[in-house]
Amino acid sequence: MCYNNSINHPDKGCVEAIYTPMAQSVVLELKDITKSFDNVQVLKDIDLTVHEGEFVTLLGPSGCGKTTTLRIIAGLEFPDGGQVLLEGANMENTPPEKRNVNMVFQNYALFPHMNVQQNIGYGLKIKKVPKDEIRTRVEAALKLVQMEGFEKRMPAQMSGGQRQRVAIARAIVGNPKVLLLDEPLGALDLQLRRQMQLELKHLQKELGITFIYITHDQEEAINMSDRIVVMRNGTIEQAGTPDEVYNRPRTSFVAKFVGSANVLTGTVTAIKGDTATLSHGAGTMGCTLYGRSAKVGDEISLAIRGENIAIGRECTGGDCLMGIMAEKSFAGGMLRIVVRLSDGTEVVITRQGINFDYDLGETVLISWAASAASAVDEEAAE
Repeated sequence: MCYNNSINHPDKGCVEAIYTPMAQSVVLELKDITKSFDNVQVLKDIDLTVHEGEFVTLLGPSGCGKTTTLRIIAGLEFPDGGQVLLEGANMENTPPEKRNVNMVFQNYALFPHMNVQQNIGYGLKIKKVPKDEIRTRVEAALKLVQMEGFEKRMPAQMSGGQRQRVAIARAIVGNPKVLLLDEPLGALDLQLRRQMQLELKHLQKELGITFIYITHDQEEAINMSDRIVVMRNGTIEQAGTPDEVYNRPRTSFVAKFVGSANVLTGTVTAIKGDTATLSHGAGTMGCTLYGRSAKVGDEISLAIRGENIAIGRECTGGDCLMGIMAEKSFAGGMLRIVVRLSDGTEVVITRQGINFDYDLGETVLISWAASAASAVDEEAAE
């Protein structure tokens, strides 16, 4: 069983995940990080390697340990055990101001009595950077976040999006090696949030700074990240590219949390190469094992995305499950179809558009290509 920064290769066992940008240049390492508050363990043996120039997103539900991990990297909290290595140097007992990292908070944390120029340049002033250099660097940071001309504006005179840009400018003006962002877009409305997603991603690529970003929004993580780290109950469930996490989830939790996949369980009746055929009370279905160990007679689970499921009145592909049309609804340009199998399991299918020539209560057959379904480790609900 392989999680974190590795995948299970059919021949080599647990190997490092495919994504290795600038693999020779590691900027941050977390090794066996543990942390407890009031005798409650919130982080359990966290291992993570981040490369220079990566956009890494920590994704997970509230309380999974994302913010605590970020605060430990920043030096705002110290771990009970383990190491934080920044460019190979151990950060043990190193205060935040001595670490080459900066942090952007959800609530902006701007000084209300300072104007934009003073807010952005405050950290440089504390470090006794010459005034002319502060002015030049503040102007450059404002240009990067498209806020030229706002130097004398006070925080109370700006919109939420403008204040967030100022907070980002303040964080990047010191040229940090790593920029930490704790749900920085959470307070923005949907339209501005999507606009800022694009701007942040563009800014990160332009600057080449390593971003470690926190969100509980799966769509945001997929759109912005080079690599997604899915967390649950203080542990890392899976780390990989958006494609790997979405199309090859390692656990049922990842499958359901990232994109709401259907998870079905069956008994293996045949294995050919890396493909397994499973018997289910409603028929048969196939999945790809991705190197997992399985044999005929084993009970295993698979994850299948709603957009990859075909529906019809006849079984044309070989492996099909029978059910009845239980529900159909339309929202946001997508048709959501629910098929109830004989054992009561509900399978959600999604389609673009509104046209769908099936009636509620009608018997239907659903199927998918085995390559579209991934074997997953079934876990109890949280």
